[in-house]
Amino acid sequence: MKVIVAHGAKDLRVETRDIPTPGPGQVLVKMAAGGICGSDLHYYNHGGFGAIRLREPMILGHEVAGQIEALGADVTGVERGTMVAVSPSRPCGVCTYCAAGMQNHCLNMRFYGSAMPFPHIQGAFREYIVAEAAQCADAGQLTAGEAAMAEPLAVVLHAAKHAGDLMGKRVLVTGCGPIGLLAVLVARAAGAVDIAATDISDFTLGKARDIGADHIVNVASDPQGLTAFEADKGYFDVLFECSGVASALASAVPAMRPRATVVQLGLGGDMTLPMQSMTAKELQLKGSFRFHAEFFTAVDMMRTGRLDVTPLITHALPVDDAQKAFELASDRSQAVKVNITF
Repeated sequence: MKVIVAHGAKDLRVETRDIPTPGPGQVLVKMAAGGICGSDLHYYNHGGFGAIRLREPMILGHEVAGQIEALGADVTGVERGTMVAVSPSRPCGVCTYCAAGMQNHCLNMRFYGSAMPFPHIQGAFREYIVAEAAQCADAGQLTAGEAAMAEPLAVVLHAAKHAGDLMGKRVLVTGCGPIGLLAVLVARAAGAVDIAATDISDFTLGKARDIGADHIVNVASDPQGLTAFEADKGYFDVLFECSGVASALASAVPAMRPRATVVQLGLGGDMTLPMQSMTAKELQLKGSFRFHAEFFTAVDMMRTGRLDVTPLITHALPVDDAQKAFELASDRSQAVKVNITF
């Protein structure tokens, strides 16, 4: 089978591996689509992000969906040919954090395509993958591309839990990559009455407006674009910071109301924050990292039509064009979510 392997920055190779065999409780999934994530792009463009670096070749990918090809022993409740979204979250289930219901902080997490531990956890951009049956969410009625969006959508649903009740709230989203655009969708579905989005790309800001943002601000061409929201100590109740860029958060603080909630989703390097201004406004800063149970909620919300993610899927390229797909996904002037098809 073909796999997509990162050997270092700008060193991406399509290689071959043996097709695995499922064991007890496992299924063999014939991959259909895999979405290129921001972390995949960090590994491709920079060899990692922050202190997390590639130290050995690693198969990329964790946003995937496909059809069940074969069942291992003792697997019940699923059938061959079923389209499934495969959760990349694989906690141990027995550590202190798993026992406390915080599986996303598992001490022994085996999250697909992660260079955090060493040896690295190999990813899911491969033509076939063996997964635990419990990882697989029935994605019937969805296309493979939609089903692969369950992972980033789960990230945003987890963040929305940290934000609290969004009904009637005014929401600011900084950074309109896939996560930021999904935050716009989720905020609108959760009852936010006014949503603003900022970015440096007119293309992604256009997408934000198409899917429900009431205001869009290109902070590259209009650095003072949020000034109108700063009167009377601020306007927004919730900030979803999805860029991982310190200046994005800093420029948003004056537009936040006192005691507003700031949810940090964007990952990058360490950030210097305007802590005195945040303290004076009594802002609540909450980090949000990955997800667990929200993965299955994400699939259900798409299957039932509660959320339509199709406007965010801008391109699909075959596995043999992996290099081209990664370059395209890095170009935010024309792409949002780029899928690799297998």
